[in-house]
Amino acid sequence: MSLGIGIVGLPNVGKSTLFNAITKAGAVAANFPFATIDKNVGMVAVPDARLPKLQALYARGERTPQIIPAMVEFVDIAGLVKGAHKGEGLGNQFLANIREVDAIAHVVRCFEDDNIIHVSGKVDPLEDIETINLELILADLNTIERRLERLRKNSKNSKDKDTLSQLALAEEIYEVVSAGKPVRAGSYDMAIPKDFGLLTHKPVIYVANVAEEHLLEDNDFVKRVRDYATAEGNQVVKISAQIEAELAELSEAEAQDFLSELGVTEPGLNRLIRTGYDILGLITFITAGEKETHAWTCLAGSKAPQAAGKIHTDFEAGFIRAEVVSTEQLLEAGTYAEARNRGWIRTEGKEYIVQDGDILNILFNV
Repeated sequence: MSLGIGIVGLPNVGKSTLFNAITKAGAVAANFPFATIDKNVGMVAVPDARLPKLQALYARGERTPQIIPAMVEFVDIAGLVKGAHKGEGLGNQFLANIREVDAIAHVVRCFEDDNIIHVSGKVDPLEDIETINLELILADLNTIERRLERLRKNSKNSKDKDTLSQLALAEEIYEVVSAGKPVRAGSYDMAIPKDFGLLTHKPVIYVANVAEEHLLEDNDFVKRVRDYATAEGNQVVKISAQIEAELAELSEAEAQDFLSELGVTEPGLNRLIRTGYDILGLITFITAGEKETHAWTCLAGSKAPQAAGKIHTDFEAGFIRAEVVSTEQLLEAGTYAEARNRGWIRTEGKEYIVQDGDILNILFNV
């Protein structure tokens, strides 16, 4: 599995500038509303300092293993405006583009700049947040009303337990969103199926887009966003989209020097990805050898067969056992053979809970 993050926000808050920077995909970024007229999708490697170390450990002469990192898919859509749920601006067409992502990055403008137009004429991050949130709630209200209509029709004279339980769930969801609340604010008797396609069921990361001078110290805009997010139980990542755009044009060494000059240790992208993993409960496990060092993503709490299934469905179906060693132990040992000599290579069965940084060697039978 790869993490999917949808980028939303009002026009001209820095969404496409941020998208350009983190994907280097060349999405249109311009100083007028609706510069993005179609969704933009970019795949980004998840930064992981463990992978090059493992690559070096398995290198043999001129033969160096290929690094295959875990990936994040970013989906950037057109800026939303009031009435987007019923087609205003570029409307429902673009809301549909983020129904399949795992989390939403809500970019909020937290800087003043007279040269960049604000769609409502003033910078007010909380008003902006509430505008977008309301549009997502109203879109979900439309979605759940249509599903309720189908489920009620299908449930007439039906004793199908799945249909009846989904109907009860849809009615519970309708009560929440019709009260102007996001789906995630409710408490439900069963898990919400992904095919319900509800936008406000997804966790949100508020991305506070700031000017360079506020990268280290929060301005009043950011403080207000943090207070709002805390009350909701959501997280905030502070980023300067313009700085991220400049970093994207530099070599790795130049970028690190630039970050040092700014007084920060890593790009905002790293924090955004790490926060995405955190709110979704994701971890990384690794397969490593002389051919490749490969990072894989799975849910925290996954058992070994489930993790193996992320590599190939045959691995899960025919799982026998897994040889497991932590990245830290393998790097300390220096070789796989030495890790085995030290007793650090463990044989684990179907009930083993995979840990972040585990290196797995899967034994299976097709």
